[in-house]
Amino acid sequence: MRSLPSLAFLLMLAGCAAVPSGVAPRASLPTAATSAALAGVARGPALGALGLTQANAAAALASFRESCPKLLAREDASGLSAPADWRASCAAAGRWPFADARSFFATFFEPVRVGSGEAFATGYYEPEILASRTRRPGFEVPVYAMPPDLERDWPDSVPPAEREGRPPLGRRDASGAFVPYYSRAEIEDGALAGRAPVIAWAADPIEFFFLQIQGSGRLRTPEGEVIRIGYAGQNGRAYTSIGALMRERGLLGEGPGRYPGSMQGIMAYLRENPAQGRALMRENESWVFFRELTGDGPIGALGVPVRPRASVAADPRFVPLGAPVWLDLDRDEADGLWIAQDTGGAIKGANRFDTFWGAGEAARATAGTMSGRGEALVLLPKPAALRLERGR
Repeated sequence: MRSLPSLAFLLMLAGCAAVPSGVAPRASLPTAATSAALAGVARGPALGALGLTQANAAAALASFRESCPKLLAREDASGLSAPADWRASCAAAGRWPFADARSFFATFFEPVRVGSGEAFATGYYEPEILASRTRRPGFEVPVYAMPPDLERDWPDSVPPAEREGRPPLGRRDASGAFVPYYSRAEIEDGALAGRAPVIAWAADPIEFFFLQIQGSGRLRTPEGEVIRIGYAGQNGRAYTSIGALMRERGLLGEGPGRYPGSMQGIMAYLRENPAQGRALMRENESWVFFRELTGDGPIGALGVPVRPRASVAADPRFVPLGAPVWLDLDRDEADGLWIAQDTGGAIKGANRFDTFWGAGEAARATAGTMSGRGEALVLLPKPAALRLERGR
């Protein structure tokens, strides 16, 4: 769903998200391991001791059902399971009554602790902003689809012997030379006008800037149409956190003339200082292109819709995508069972998660301040858990 870090994580980089008093904010939990196998896996507490509620279990079961076709077909990058391990639980999930969802997870799963189990979770949401299908007064910000001239290649300045991995993104200039693609400032100044398809025209450049950070969202037109858009690509320019820049320049935090360390504080600065704010946003040269989505929810990395308070982004090297995850954090609203259905650019390492809260103001408020620490457990199908136990 997202190629960029979650909003809460970007604020954490700037020291903006709420953290316990006297505790320095950290971007992620340190780990030298590059997979669950190297981090170590140990048996967790019994599922019955976790305090799983019926409502939470029912929501998780619904999302797990949607994950099953992918679980049965894809390889598990974490090495914790094989597609065959999920067959029994997936076969049962489709017919299991939601009213008895707790017994479903108790019947088919065993909790395991990956590494230390020490968890850090942020939050993300699906923004909804005003936009119009046609350009008109008050709707002047283009929401571009992928431009036809964006491509990958090696610049002539890179010797063939040094060309490793994926070539960078860029474009051909008038002479045919491969050059970096247009920056945010160039795009805002009209570099793509008439040269790239426009999905819609947004009303607020600041709201659209934050929607680009999230990587997906909803556009609501004055006529009442809701257009769901998702990440299609990016211009190849490096991402720069404006929250980090604001912190470095003494604009965030406590004290006269400073703004609160939150998404709301950053947006307040941008609105109250329009010229400086526009220049600040342009320091982030990255620009995201979108595509229209169909269906009843934004699509996560697993290829299924992510659901509010049920879907979580995780690092697939440590958590099988589609697996249930139990969180017990110092942010009680994030406690409970989630299904790993998404990934994120900043969601790296064991026990690093990004919780999805849906759309609307309440989701925005929760996601924008989510910074929870505690413990995490991964629920593995019993055949996989037994194999790991025997292997130890």
